[in-house]
Amino acid sequence: MAGKNIKARCFTAAIAAVAMAGVMTGCNGTADGGAATGQQETESTLAQTQEFVPEVAGIYEAEDAEFKGNVKTDKEKPGYSGTGYAAGFSANDDACEFSIDIQEAGFYDLVFTTASNGGYKENYVYVDGESVGNLVSEESTFSDTAINRVYLETGKHEVLVQKYWGWIFLDKLTVQTSQPIDENIYKVSAELVNKNATESAKRLMSYLTDIYGEKILSGQYCDTGQFGKEFAVINKVTGKYPAVLGLDFIEYSPSRVENGSTSKATDYAKSFWENGGIVTFCWHWNAPSKYLTGEWWSGFRTESTNIDLAKIMNGEDEEGYELLMKDIDAIAQQLLILQEADVPILWRPLHEASGGWFWWGASGPEAYKKLYILLYDKLTNEYGINNLIWLWNGQDAEWYPGDEYVDIIGEDIYPGEHVYTSQVNKFLEAVDYTQGKMVVMSENGCVFDPELAKRDGAMWGLFCTWGTEFVAKSTSIYSYSEQYTEKDMLKKAYDSELVITLDEVPDLKEYPVK
Repeated sequence: MAGKNIKARCFTAAIAAVAMAGVMTGCNGTADGGAATGQQETESTLAQTQEFVPEVAGIYEAEDAEFKGNVKTDKEKPGYSGTGYAAGFSANDDACEFSIDIQEAGFYDLVFTTASNGGYKENYVYVDGESVGNLVSEESTFSDTAINRVYLETGKHEVLVQKYWGWIFLDKLTVQTSQPIDENIYKVSAELVNKNATESAKRLMSYLTDIYGEKILSGQYCDTGQFGKEFAVINKVTGKYPAVLGLDFIEYSPSRVENGSTSKATDYAKSFWENGGIVTFCWHWNAPSKYLTGEWWSGFRTESTNIDLAKIMNGEDEEGYELLMKDIDAIAQQLLILQEADVPILWRPLHEASGGWFWWGASGPEAYKKLYILLYDKLTNEYGINNLIWLWNGQDAEWYPGDEYVDIIGEDIYPGEHVYTSQVNKFLEAVDYTQGKMVVMSENGCVFDPELAKRDGAMWGLFCTWGTEFVAKSTSIYSYSEQYTEKDMLKKAYDSELVITLDEVPDLKEYPVK
């Protein structure tokens, strides 16, 4: 199963200079006046013009907020504003809650001034009890990071910063208007990075880019194919099937085959394509047996291996390199079978790397990028596999291998239970990794509300819910689980005019190539 603790990088907000007359207020105050001045010059997909200047709706000092748990006011660290800052955030219930007042409904950036107490930190942010993202603190001195495009109605709201990793100093919260979405972000090219791509791959990419920004493809991971448990319970609740089937090459990994694993994933992919659906594959790459230190079935996790990817990619572990090449060969054989059957694949290898919980991300971004590029080169140029649409899912700009190796950018998001927000902050972060790439939610726990996605300007190309408890109860009877997405929300999503289900997918074998 994919990791849930997805790294979320908040945008660093460049706050314009503020005319201070009447702006500075306490926690329960609002801005009486004072328009922001100056020009924000950083390039962003959010801005339709470089001259957008945010309006400050309020500045709220942390020392005036409500503290929970062990949080307390401190003054020892220099550089804070007001009369102090909130310190603590060491116990699970530690939190700081701001009460803010919004004069006009709209989109706002929540800009937090924080300092880290020891390296990279993430902490939860909630508005009126609903998760809006994670607050990242990296610098040892006070600096600004933001949760972007939070929609707020007129009136009072509670903004809660709660411990996740903890260990931060929180100085203040600045609420300012958000830059408008530039609709050009949805104008992406259908041209694939592999110039020898098959016609079926080109047709699929043409379709994906044609609907991007207007429609969202529904998707579901199900390791037993279209007629497996997850698809069955979704159909039972909604009367429909997902348009995208998510599968995993995990059981084809040689170290799992050595222990008796088998898989029909390739057959399921062919069948779903023939039935009019779209297939995406990930690969929880079980490390070669030589490097397994824990249970063999957990060999894709960093904690269960002693593989050093940096040494392998630097030529210091030649045997390890050859073992990885054998593993790639095993998966290439399955991809060749799918190419022979003319099945295009949304191919998502080496996923969630920046989190570090999988061995291919444990040695840092440079080793990872070398492996990703090597995998692309071998599959494309050595094996001649041309039916792949390359879906990169590294989850951090520092891990991006380059536009020449990526067709689509994916984000995996597990926000908790019954969280239906659009995750717009993460969507815009992914858009900003580069220019002109489509962005999809390649894995999710909760199914988001499509109406909120439309409102927020976060029209993900698709969502693809993970399997097991995220959809189905772990019983022999096929029963839907509401642990993450309630039935009403699932029905709303699958009934939405914004969401495409299997019955609404056109004949992709005849779809025109752009």
